[in-house]
Amino acid sequence: MQSSDIEKLRQFTNAISPLPDPEWQAFSSGWQELTVKRKTILTIAGETERYLYFVTEGVQRAFFHKDDGREATIVFTYAPSFSGIADSFLTQTASLYFLETLTASRFLRMHYDRFNELFHSSPVLQSFFFSVTAMALKGALMRHVELQCYTNEEKFRELLRRSPHILQLVPHKYLASYLGMDPTNFSKLINQVRI
Repeated sequence: MQSSDIEKLRQFTNAISPLPDPEWQAFSSGWQELTVKRKTILTIAGETERYLYFVTEGVQRAFFHKDDGREATIVFTYAPSFSGIADSFLTQTASLYFLETLTASRFLRMHYDRFNELFHSSPVLQSFFFSVTAMALKGALMRHVELQCYTNEEKFRELLRRSPHILQLVPHKYLASYLGMDPTNFSKLINQVRI
């Protein structure tokens, strides 16, 4: 395993809640490397998410796909961040969403069995995972507010405030879907809004 990837994971976890050495050693030993090509489906709707991912390179998206062909992009992930279909992983139930790579991607990944073992082995790790889950829930609720209450321009500006580099990384049709707007309106915003 590349030591630089583990170091990225350590820096990321330290920013959330530094782990004492014994917990860090246990946590960091549970990961395996995974490298995949672009447009690889990591999780299929209807299957249970078995892995927690830590992104070290690349961009991914989680999306909902209706039988009529319509899609809704739920979230983008990129380095350094955790990834995966969180609700399916945490509850070990069938996913409603797909997870795919938009670019060639590199991860560290931990199987649910190892995660569960770590979670039940240490109150420190329980607290850490609680913090990660709470941050994800806070972000999801704020995004729900944005989708329901913000204008298209406000949603676009908020996206650029959070992730200014995203316009160069992700196809615009997926960004439009993520923001809940028509791709034509998204194109107009790119031309009208000063970035």
